[in-house]
Amino acid sequence: MTNSPGSMFWTFLLLLGAMAIPAAAQVAAPAEAPADVGHWGVGVGLSFKQQSYKGMGNKTNAIPLLSYENRWLRLAGPTADFKVPLAVPVTLALRARYAFEDGFESSESRDLYDMAERKSSFWLGAALGWHSELVNASAELLVDASGHSKGKRARTAVDKPLRAGAFLVAPRLALNWVDRDYVNYYYGVRPNEARQGRPAYMGGSALNPELGLRVAYRLASYHSVYVDGSVTRLDDIIQDSPLVGRKTESALRLGYLYQFR
Repeated sequence: MTNSPGSMFWTFLLLLGAMAIPAAAQVAAPAEAPADVGHWGVGVGLSFKQQSYKGMGNKTNAIPLLSYENRWLRLAGPTADFKVPLAVPVTLALRARYAFEDGFESSESRDLYDMAERKSSFWLGAALGWHSELVNASAELLVDASGHSKGKRARTAVDKPLRAGAFLVAPRLALNWVDRDYVNYYYGVRPNEARQGRPAYMGGSALNPELGLRVAYRLASYHSVYVDGSVTRLDDIIQDSPLVGRKTESALRLGYLYQFR
């Protein structure tokens, strides 16, 4: 396998920047507040993800939502950004994230029997962003700080927020790149894990395109709800893994957020 998808990704990454504030927060945030005043939000979310591993159904997680933002810090669920001042409209942040949806235990599927656990990881890196009235662009590069996969992952996306009264609708297009170490940790089969019908497998880096749509609705001045759906096509390198039984992964996230005055 070649690593050409990775080269394509880096070209695209150089053209785009990192992170837009989640749509629900955009709907609920007090527009007139000074930038140096911190704003808290709390809520709850549900995450439904269609697993690509053979024999596994949907994974459901209840997610406590905590948000906070001031001039230097942004917290949004499992992601924390430490902002670096730059000229508007470009943003730069040092990012930390816990990827709770990654990994598996062998007990979750007969096809994973007798395999070592693949753990979720804590990721560190940087994010760039660019905002305009026409479109938002974002990109991030993260490394596995937990040391489980010793891998790298990157994401770049464009989205177009559209406002209609209390609604905010934001369709997006994203590319998700993961390196060889990530692929081999989460989708590889080690020689001692090989069984009949499950040969040893080692892959390369992979590029997974994603289509998504986020809809947020302001219930009242400081109450909002959101729905976020996405479909990701898995790179052929991941599809070739004997652990994988789907070409795509779908995800749906629902949430409620209350922002304090």
